[in-house]
Amino acid sequence: MKKCWLLFLVLSISACGFEPLYVQKKQDSLWYFGGEFDSSISSEMSKIKVQTIAGRFGQQLRNDLLDMLTPLGTPKKPTYRLFVDVTPIEITQQAMRDDITATRERVRYKVKYRLLGAESSEVLVSGDSIAYVSYDILANPYSTTFAKKKTESNAASIIANDITLRLGAYFHARFKKGNQQ
Repeated sequence: MKKCWLLFLVLSISACGFEPLYVQKKQDSLWYFGGEFDSSISSEMSKIKVQTIAGRFGQQLRNDLLDMLTPLGTPKKPTYRLFVDVTPIEITQQAMRDDITATRERVRYKVKYRLLGAESSEVLVSGDSIAYVSYDILANPYSTTFAKKKTESNAASIIANDITLRLGAYFHARFKKGNQQ
């Protein structure tokens, strides 16, 4: 009975419709584990030129995006341009003491991004990405400054991951339809 139950679970999980995001199967008849893959999605994503982003947070975000989108270096002839605009950060003080001073701050980083074709001004993908991070305000100012910088770096990584996933989903949907440019 346990073997039948295990077999049922394995078969139901295999029918869930999971597909890798950054690769396509070359043949529809093969399973993902035994077939060959077409990596045209990740190679298409490597043709994105990430434009300069203002500010220290923008530099960290751009570096994270470059690491994720173009790990082999900036494309010589980019097919796409990615513009990212950082909106002003919002800081909320939390965990108030009796003397009304905060012991914790929550910071909201928000960016607006848009992917354009290199030759045209047609917007292919656009959206917002938000990261909420927080840090403790400690008695030692150095520790507080270090914690603040660490959360800024974490927020840049979170937003870069989000943008990369959304761009990957766009290219996956486009290649799945067969509308390759």
